[in-house]
Amino acid sequence: MPGAAQQLDLITIGRSSIDLYGEQTGGRLEDMMSFAKYIGGSPTNTAIGVSRLGLRSGLITRVGADHFGRFITEELAREGVATNGVAIDSERLTALVFLGISDPDTFPLIFYRENCADMALAAGDIDEAFVRSAGAVLINGTHLSQPNVFDASVHACRIARAAGARVVFDIDYRPVLWGLTSKDMGENRFVAHAGVTARLQEVLPLCDLIVGTEEEMHILGGSTDTIAAMRAIREKTPALLVCKRGAHGCSAFPDAIPDSLDDGVVGRGFQIEVFNVLGAGDAFMAGFLRGWLRGEPLAMCCEYGNACGAIVVSRHGCAPAMPTWDELQQFLDGTPRPFRLRDDAALEHVHWASTRTGVYDDLTVLAMDHRSQFEDLCRETGADPARIPAFKALTLRAVNQLAKPGEHFGVLLDGRYGMRGLEAAADLPYWIGRPIELPGSRPLAFESSADVATEVATWPRNHVVKCLVFYHPDDPLDLLEQQERQLRRLQDACRKTRHELLVEIIVSRHGAVDAHTAARAIQRLYDQGMKPDWWKLEPAADSATWANIEHVIRGNDPLCRGVLLLGLQASAAALAASFRVAAASPIVKGFAVGRTIFADAAARWLAGDIDDDAAVADLAASFGTLVNAWRAARAEASGDTSKGITRKAV
Repeated sequence: MPGAAQQLDLITIGRSSIDLYGEQTGGRLEDMMSFAKYIGGSPTNTAIGVSRLGLRSGLITRVGADHFGRFITEELAREGVATNGVAIDSERLTALVFLGISDPDTFPLIFYRENCADMALAAGDIDEAFVRSAGAVLINGTHLSQPNVFDASVHACRIARAAGARVVFDIDYRPVLWGLTSKDMGENRFVAHAGVTARLQEVLPLCDLIVGTEEEMHILGGSTDTIAAMRAIREKTPALLVCKRGAHGCSAFPDAIPDSLDDGVVGRGFQIEVFNVLGAGDAFMAGFLRGWLRGEPLAMCCEYGNACGAIVVSRHGCAPAMPTWDELQQFLDGTPRPFRLRDDAALEHVHWASTRTGVYDDLTVLAMDHRSQFEDLCRETGADPARIPAFKALTLRAVNQLAKPGEHFGVLLDGRYGMRGLEAAADLPYWIGRPIELPGSRPLAFESSADVATEVATWPRNHVVKCLVFYHPDDPLDLLEQQERQLRRLQDACRKTRHELLVEIIVSRHGAVDAHTAARAIQRLYDQGMKPDWWKLEPAADSATWANIEHVIRGNDPLCRGVLLLGLQASAAALAASFRVAAASPIVKGFAVGRTIFADAAARWLAGDIDDDAAVADLAASFGTLVNAWRAARAEASGDTSKGITRKAV
């Protein structure tokens, strides 16, 4: 992450909160039943937006020493935003905002900001070295509403200007946060007030860029005539003025203010269905700054801002809806887009795939999500199935013996018998997978709820949904179509609940297999609209199979995370041999193996022949053998044998 010793493009200062967005739309906030939790606050959204667009950003704010404050700092880190300036306030809680989408013109907001952490920001919180590390700082109007935050903002601006950096002012006018409306009128965007105008104008001599809607220009200029207001602003500052005009795009004014907004520098606008205006202004700012801070022509800066605003106005949420650079380039490539932009499947996939966090070029997973197999072991050993959860809870102890910083380990555990392990894994830095399929079902059926979406909605966000399907491309057509309908339902549920999806395919149980079989199965699923984040596939003894698989995945979804190998209870020696073949294919990222590792230890533990410690030692040794075999295979494939075995098997 960029820090004070490295040059940042932008530091934003001010609001940082939790946005709780009503998940039901088309009704009153009173009738919304559930809320999605996102990171929020205008400068926080902009910091994330510019980071996604390839700039190096940081944030100065305060958050509470609470769960939501930790969520904000963790989310900023995931988004690549420098958190050097984020202070932890043990006396105040992190701010909250409840938001709803009632109709295209009505977006109720309730701000819970009484004595909140970010409004306690003071000049003493401003680290001069951190501010001097940035090429620009951004302040916003909300943080001019109280003396302490006003002083902090102005202090940061003066440090920036002394260092030769530029100052950006997002007018960001919320009358309710100035005490000018009742607390239930958070969506009100304009109340004229001479005192607010005077306060805002105090920062104008410090600014190089000022951005606001027409209403925000009205409050800053002290007139409800937009041209008159902007001319009043121009009298106090030579800054570039950018007026956001909604569906009409924007107009930028580097010099004198003409008689019409249309006579400014105008970037290309975009006609998009307005689903949610909240956050669109922050997205506009991020897009505009992506161009302005990189020295792009002013019209291009405007186009970037308009495009980012159009993308976000079509989605639920603010910060999570911000586009990435790849996504913005695709949006601007000239391809016709639907008016209801969120129906653009290709663009939505790029958004999803390019905003996933974490890179897993080498992933080794202990898979203990088996359910029917453990029930069989209990019958064989005479053990009570009620003991299965206790054995599965040992999984993490075994992984802990091998894992160290910089290495990617994971666990696959189920909710039926492995819930204690899943709960314990919540505080650990592991990749976590969880099965959704009813064991052995063909056609595919889902475990727990008949409605897979409501089931997955109860899972933590970091649980990767794993689905095993016995699927052969030569299956009868009606069976293929039944299974494909289920997989599409599951993928839709995962995207809507923001869970990654791993599809595990076993083709060998129900038909002949050659070097093309798995690739044909994957291609058919791509043809049906499937684009899982991960594939989990059977090992293969020939390189041609992997070449065919890689060709299909790269050709249909170059953003796919990759393939994990399954084990099918093969011996460790057989798996090591298959690793040597698969490791030569870059699409294969590692393995998720279970029974090869745990079968013997589980049988002996359930029979009472070994205790917990002995079982953990056995699991760690077996898992470690496969980890070393995989890494040795990867090192051999890359020609760097010095990077093979990284630790001795326990």
